[in-house]
Amino acid sequence: MWWFAALHANLLVLYGRAGGATQETTLLDAGCGTGGLLAQIAAKYPERTVVGLDAAPLACARAAAKSGRAVCAGSVDALPFSDAAFGAIFSADVLCHAGVDERAALAQFHRCLGDNGVLVLSLPAYQWMMSRHDLAVSNVRRYTRSGIARLLQAAGFRMVFAGYWNMLLFPLMVVTRKLLPDGGVPASDVKPYSAPIEAVCRAATTVERALLRCGVRLPFGGSVIAAATKQRA
Repeated sequence: MWWFAALHANLLVLYGRAGGATQETTLLDAGCGTGGLLAQIAAKYPERTVVGLDAAPLACARAAAKSGRAVCAGSVDALPFSDAAFGAIFSADVLCHAGVDERAALAQFHRCLGDNGVLVLSLPAYQWMMSRHDLAVSNVRRYTRSGIARLLQAAGFRMVFAGYWNMLLFPLMVVTRKLLPDGGVPASDVKPYSAPIEAVCRAATTVERALLRCGVRLPFGGSVIAAATKQRA
């Protein structure tokens, strides 16, 4: 589906811009779900050790089957890994979830990264955009570029990049999530669509990814994307 394809590609582009693509290192997908991003990381870097973690055992099993990589059950609030175990950590739409302590999770990411390790995040944007979609996927927080930058800096990270993505389609998100009647029933609009709609959405996010590769920070969007590094003590 276009949204997940764009999310995964954007995170990999941002990792490369942060210098991670040239490092031989161990990678973690923290909160890997059923393994879509994990599989993309493993395919992009087949020579590296790539590990997944998720709180749901069933998701772990599916992620392991999809990616062909090791996946363990655990919480991002208390990662079951040693200090400096990873050279990079990816985390897509995890800090926003109910049951996750965002500050505890960031402290764990910092602990488990080695010196100059890279953290790459994507998170839903703007608290005022909370909707039935968030209820359906257990989101309790949404973020801004400046807000995630403050959180990362407070956790001891050095910012490399913070911006937005899904800008071109954001007006449609506002209309569907905030202006149309929702019936009061939790429901996500992140789902398969017809081929023409899929093509339009993929084209829009492809344009944005080209800008991301050039280091352009989009002024707004449906999600925040950020990369930061752990500095030597």
